[in-house]
Amino acid sequence: MSKHKKDKHEEEQNNQIEQEKNADNTSIQKEEQNDQIQDSSDTKIAELEIQVKEWHDKFLRKAAEFENYKRRTENDQFNLINYAAESFIVKLLPVVDDFERSLQHIDKNSNIDAVKEGIKLVYEKFAKVLEDQGIKKMQAKGDQFNVDYHDALMQKKDDTVPPHTVLEEIETGYLYRDKVIRHAKVIVSEESSSDESQISDTDSADSNSEKEK
Repeated sequence: MSKHKKDKHEEEQNNQIEQEKNADNTSIQKEEQNDQIQDSSDTKIAELEIQVKEWHDKFLRKAAEFENYKRRTENDQFNLINYAAESFIVKLLPVVDDFERSLQHIDKNSNIDAVKEGIKLVYEKFAKVLEDQGIKKMQAKGDQFNVDYHDALMQKKDDTVPPHTVLEEIETGYLYRDKVIRHAKVIVSEESSSDESQISDTDSADSNSEKEK
C-alpha cells in the first residue's frame, strides 16, 4: 500500500471515529435533555398534585361551611315563622296579669265605681299595646259608606243624614298599619224619599223623551 493511500485510509478511520464520538455525544446530550425534561415534568406533576389536594381541601371546607350556613338559615326561618308573634305576646302578658288581678279582687270589692275604673285602666293599657303595634280602631260612625272599610249589615231610613251614611257600628273594624284586618260591620242610611222621587222623575223624563223620538 502506498503512503498516500495509507494516509487517506487513516484519515477516513479518524473521521469515522470522530463521527462516532460526535454521535455518542449527541446521544448523551439527548438523553440528558430527556432526563431534564422528565425531571421537570415530574416536578410539575408533583406541584399540580399538591395544588389539587389543596383545592380539594378548600372545596370540602367551603361545602361544610355552606351546609352549616344552610342549616342556620333554615332554623332562623323556622323560628321566624313559628315565633313571629313572640315580642307582641310578651307585651300582652302584663295586660293579662292586670286582668287576673282584677278578677281575683272583683268579688271582694263592693265599690262598683272602683271596679269600673280598674277595668277601664286595663282596657286603656291593652289598647295602647295594640296601638304601639300599628293596630288602629276604625271610627266609622258618621262616615260615608266605603266597601273597602265597611261591611253593611242592613239599611235604615234616616232623613237627617245623606244617603249611605254609617249610622251605627255593630262591630268595630281594625287596621293593621295600612291594611284592613277586619271590616267594620255597620248600619247605613237608605236613599231618602226625595232622592227616590227625583230618580223616578228622571227615569220618567228619559222614557218620555225616548217615546217622542
